[in-house]
Amino acid sequence: MTTEPNVIIVGGGLAGAIAAQTLREEGFDRRITLLGEESNRPYERPPLSKDYLQGNTDRDSIFVHPESWYANHAVELRLGAAVTSLDPALRTVTTATGVQLGYDKLLLATGSTPRRVSVPGADFDGVRYLRSVEDSERIKAGFARAQRVAIIGAGWIGLETAAAARNAGLDVTLLEASELPLLRVLGPEVAPIFADLHRDHGVDLRCQVAVAELTGRNGAVTGVILRDGSRIDADMVLVGVGITPNGQLAAEAGLKVDNGIVVDEHLRTSDPDIFAAGDVAHAYNPRLGRHIRVEHWANARRQGVTAAKAMLGQDAVDARPSYFFSDQYDLGMEYTGDIGPSGYDRVIFRRHADSRQVIVFWLHEQRVQAGMNINIWDVADDIERLVQSSRRVNVDDLANPGIPLASLL
Repeated sequence: MTTEPNVIIVGGGLAGAIAAQTLREEGFDRRITLLGEESNRPYERPPLSKDYLQGNTDRDSIFVHPESWYANHAVELRLGAAVTSLDPALRTVTTATGVQLGYDKLLLATGSTPRRVSVPGADFDGVRYLRSVEDSERIKAGFARAQRVAIIGAGWIGLETAAAARNAGLDVTLLEASELPLLRVLGPEVAPIFADLHRDHGVDLRCQVAVAELTGRNGAVTGVILRDGSRIDADMVLVGVGITPNGQLAAEAGLKVDNGIVVDEHLRTSDPDIFAAGDVAHAYNPRLGRHIRVEHWANARRQGVTAAKAMLGQDAVDARPSYFFSDQYDLGMEYTGDIGPSGYDRVIFRRHADSRQVIVFWLHEQRVQAGMNINIWDVADDIERLVQSSRRVNVDDLANPGIPLASLL
């Protein structure tokens, strides 16, 4: 066990890799050890359900850094090194192989795990979840052999994989428990955009349904039976019903855990020498005045920077609005903002001459809470400034595409 003052990063995803990069950029010259559970060096996950899944980008393009970067920046990258226990009193972590490492500061960037469906037949071969690059590759290989795919869950993963499957020429049945896809995220005013998009592209979208069991033959999945008795034949079943933050390591170590690892605005846990970032971090946002856990690419990247700077004693905070993006068929969108506990009281559509182009704003008391630009680019920064300003806006001006968004600030 080393006694040299050092930083250990547990988790080989985007947040951990960006934290290591930021530490070096900020002049930290002590030891950095990055422990990744997977056998791959850190990579970005959005392509796994988008371009990489569709074969439009190669494997090298998804990695955060080239392989040589870690040695060149004296970052000790240990792959296949799952951490099984953490002792804050001794400031040590222990890996599955029994190796014990000491730390001066520790970052937990342990990510999340896809939720499983618990119905008969869920263990059949051909039932797929998407989290790792290997998952994406298995699904892509399955697309080449299959004719029919059923997708359980019409969230972002479900919609993006449905688009990829349709682009691969498969028959797609998309099953959703709610009345509409993304209803909880977008509300009833905007969610129909995505329902119509997928139906227009030939997806059999079935809402307000529940899965009773999966059928199979010779150990391989053959279909889905719904609670109403209807059956969907399928050569592959993809499941996208959400994720669970990997907070068990922290909980067993006595850190505060509630919907992820609870951290302050500096991403510091209940132990002052331990920080958390990415999907697993339930972080206090001073702009919102509450804790929030965000499961998107931009959050992992931003929090990697914030955590690294905070570990170095800097007054680092990221209170920017949440941001995420999606690409489905010929629709590309960016979403910026956070809908608070009080919700929204009005939705404004800024429609352009091209019917495929629109910006949607969610307002509360005439203040923009969030905005989503569809097939319109270079406006996300203006939307972010509108959200951060908390100023009351003229809704007629907001809806008018002839009035620049920047002029409303």
